[in-house]
Amino acid sequence: MVSGGADHDPVLARRARAARLAELAQRTGYACYLLAVAVFVVGAVSGFSGWIVVVVVAALAGGSAALLPGIILGYAVKAAERDEREERRQGG
Repeated sequence: MVSGGADHDPVLARRARAARLAELAQRTGYACYLLAVAVFVVGAVSGFSGWIVVVVVAALAGGSAALLPGIILGYAVKAAERDEREERRQGG
């Protein structure tokens, strides 16, 4: 995502850290959603006991809490990179 040279430019280094954080948040969020679906299927087959409901709801809440900022941060990084490419193309 972030081009080379992040070691010398503090803005690029910060953008690279933000990209890594966004990717981690997105992976965590989607993993939580996957866990919620898997536990829900187990609950649908075996009957919904209390712990299954708690795990599904907690996984959905955790996935949402991680995924929302991860997606927003990912779009912000991509927009900054796109803006920088356009500025370089225009000679500015």
